[in-house]
Amino acid sequence: MGSVLAPVVPTPTGADPLDVLGVPDLVNLDYAATAPCARVAADAVAELLPWYGSVHRGAGGLSQRSTLAYERARQTIGDFLGTRPDDEVIFTRNTTDALNLLARAVPAGTSVVTFGGEHHANLLPWPNVVRLPVPATPDAAVRALGEALGELRRGSDRSAPILVAVTGASNVTGECWPTEALATVAHRHGARIAVDAAQLAPHLPVDLAASGIDYVAISGHKLYAPFGTGVLAGRADWLDAAPPYLVGGGATLGVGNATHDVRWATGPGRHEAGTPNLLGAVALAAVCAALDAADRGELYAREQRLLARLRDGLRALPHVVELRTFGADAPRVGIVSFVVAGRDSAEVATELGRRYAIGLRDGLFCAHPLARRLLTEAADRSGRGDLPPTALRASIGLGSTPAHVDRLLDALAELR
Repeated sequence: MGSVLAPVVPTPTGADPLDVLGVPDLVNLDYAATAPCARVAADAVAELLPWYGSVHRGAGGLSQRSTLAYERARQTIGDFLGTRPDDEVIFTRNTTDALNLLARAVPAGTSVVTFGGEHHANLLPWPNVVRLPVPATPDAAVRALGEALGELRRGSDRSAPILVAVTGASNVTGECWPTEALATVAHRHGARIAVDAAQLAPHLPVDLAASGIDYVAISGHKLYAPFGTGVLAGRADWLDAAPPYLVGGGATLGVGNATHDVRWATGPGRHEAGTPNLLGAVALAAVCAALDAADRGELYAREQRLLARLRDGLRALPHVVELRTFGADAPRVGIVSFVVAGRDSAEVATELGRRYAIGLRDGLFCAHPLARRLLTEAADRSGRGDLPPTALRASIGLGSTPAHVDRLLDALAELR
């Protein structure tokens, strides 16, 4: 047997590691739901598969290679997220799983402040919720948070823990939230902040140390690594003090003859019971490393040009109305939700798929309160009474091209 560090599949030459896999002639405009697999993720999985073995559970070459790959993946992803030396990086299934883990770990008596514009993953799991109205502008969000935290601190228990939970970029509109300003306000009032970065991390850097964010959650399947892995990264004290999220092998240091005689692990293993998703971790780490090595500024600028092309084209169609929370010029990532007046959104999505081979999303996007609010606002803003009760969402990313955008716009023009 060769060295456990020896590569099995040679690194491909001449191919961009951030190329995404796809099916010819199918236009994928549904990146916000699940991004296609990046070549580097598929290559990383293919390279590891011959060595695939148990993680943290063996002395043989396969297990040692797999354990090393898993822990290296943890470090790579931590670097990608700008974690601090005492932060933990915990592997989960996805962002929803990560935020549910954090919701179980907050100390008893914690108040959780959120806004009404969250994805269900950041809207539903929290205990003791103070839910703020959806703000009209990013500045209004900062002011509203400051007022809410001030009111909480004037309450009976001024030292009780507070967590602010907010999205980094809306999965409905793509609009970016002022997470750094919100973190500053939270810390001023002795609160912590958790950011749902499922839609933000694929498009813009996330840096815990630089931003002051305390916790961040991401999904691999939205970061070009669709192998069922997510991450919760952030401050260790709450996580180490909380009961294990999953109970079982790997989460313990030892179990006595009585099942209540358990010594639980600290660190990431405390919440990672069972055999982990090694391939998912390695795939996600490969994408993170490739993005770190790339020119993120140029990738974002390219996406913004495509996004402007898409939004300008939609604006030129008189029967199409875009949804938005903030002003039309607010910063955003490559996500646009809209409605086609007089047409059921599900029927439009089906027709786009069948006639034009275009895939996008229809519905309320697992953010029902926000989507319904924005649909009502869009009807008022446009003066149209024939808008449907659900929306369409087009989302772009690394594999998107001007031709993809134009194909959607041409199809929508014909569908009128």
